[in-house]
Amino acid sequence: MKKVSTQKKVVNKKSIKPYTLKTLPNGLRIMTVPMSNPTVTVLTLVEAGSKYESKKENGISHFLEHMCFKGTEKRVGASNIALELDTLGTQYNAFTGQEYTGYYAKGRTSQTAELIDIVSDIYLYSTLPRDEIEKEKGVIRDEINMYEDIPTRKVYDLFQTLLYGDQPAGWSIAGDKKRVSEFTRADFVQYRKKHYVASATTIVVAGDIDEKEVIGQLRRIFKTVSQEKKATKKKVIQKQNTSQLLVHNKKTDQTHILLGFRSVDIYHPDNAIISMLSGVLGAGMSSRLFRKVRDEMGCGYYVGAYNDTTTDTGVLTLRAGVAPERAVEVVEALLAECTKLKTELVSNEELEKVRSIASSGLFMGLESSDVVAEFYGSQAILRKEILTPKEVEEKLAQVTAADIQRVAQSILTSKNLNLALIGPHINNAEFEKVMNDYR
Repeated sequence: MKKVSTQKKVVNKKSIKPYTLKTLPNGLRIMTVPMSNPTVTVLTLVEAGSKYESKKENGISHFLEHMCFKGTEKRVGASNIALELDTLGTQYNAFTGQEYTGYYAKGRTSQTAELIDIVSDIYLYSTLPRDEIEKEKGVIRDEINMYEDIPTRKVYDLFQTLLYGDQPAGWSIAGDKKRVSEFTRADFVQYRKKHYVASATTIVVAGDIDEKEVIGQLRRIFKTVSQEKKATKKKVIQKQNTSQLLVHNKKTDQTHILLGFRSVDIYHPDNAIISMLSGVLGAGMSSRLFRKVRDEMGCGYYVGAYNDTTTDTGVLTLRAGVAPERAVEVVEALLAECTKLKTELVSNEELEKVRSIASSGLFMGLESSDVVAEFYGSQAILRKEILTPKEVEEKLAQVTAADIQRVAQSILTSKNLNLALIGPHINNAEFEKVMNDYR
């Protein structure tokens, strides 16, 4: 008689990842993320952004992203790609940051093969027509003009310049109008050749997909991708020994404030702690900054905090838009809240509230395939340890009040302090005094 074992097989659930990541022999990475979802997102990411540019090239990563929609070898014409994607009823776009560029399309799961074909065609075979380059220069210049007219965007560019000066990290992603006007087709071809290569490319497909089928299709399509050696970027130089201030005088109805402290890069183990620290300051309508600036002081429609990290930089930033006559008062209040984090422990009740906001926000945000694709893809393209949402939640759960105070005392110092603002201000003395008084 055959003996049947009743012992259950033990499965280590922590070892089961909700994605598959394959690196092809040419260095290209393919990530598939199965979801019970009626949509699918195809996202191609490449390690090319403003930090990879020379002074002469500044703005070309962003411009190239625009040009990739202007026609391919088999989709000739500037409007044909958009027409095809619109006819399918998809959502599509591209974006450029400091360290990577992304191209994506999101549609119904039944359109997976078509979306892969279109997105890969844009990435691999854009023809970069000269006449379209000349026309697009006007579009880019108007985009730069638009950013100049949006104070919340302009103050961010000022803040980057204050932090990093005349190096790639301190330059605008869009570039400047004069340099944009001088780009030639040869510039785009050369830049793409240096950066759009297999080893710098990650493709993410998220949705209700057949992983084997998707990987097979991508293997066939991307066998022609360039295998040239990837051009690298220069490491950011950070020099700061005292607080820094940049005031941009402009007639506005609000003063827009970015107050930030240099923190740590994206790989640092303290990032979960800094996320919780920024949550204490700015997560939700019960956060310290909201209650102080809006509820108590009765000003500042928007106010908050966030931690912005890259492969070699990090900045914990507080932001607010307030009436110009109250700007100095608000800066003083923001810094007072930073001082409290260094001198007083966060209560257990507040810590649990912030933890709940962070965890719930993470999971609620990951309900659609495009957000899931970027969540996993951004980790892969930056060569991070790829964490699942559950693993992120577990890191947040380990953060203590003592951790927050330790990191606050380390980061929230006058030598790390930077303040950029845009508004109708011609006298910097009051802002300088507030910053000099901060300890």
